[in-house]
Amino acid sequence: MSTQPMNEDPDWKTKRRRSGIIAFLVGAAAGLAFFAFFPGLPHVIDWGAIVVSLAVGGLTSWAWRSRLAKNHVSSR
Repeated sequence: MSTQPMNEDPDWKTKRRRSGIIAFLVGAAAGLAFFAFFPGLPHVIDWGAIVVSLAVGGLTSWAWRSRLAKNHVSSR
């Protein structure tokens, strides 16, 4: 008996993609806000802060998508 991959629900893919984009934007905004408003740091957004904020946004998106996938699999 061969195992065939299950077709994923298109609504699930759309929800996962939208939530990943929102998580990325929230993470990037939080990174920029940290560099812009944290006391003691120079209040200048330079290229290093932008790169770190993009990395934080990517990490946040990855973590949120993996959490959604884990919850989706466990709910079946």
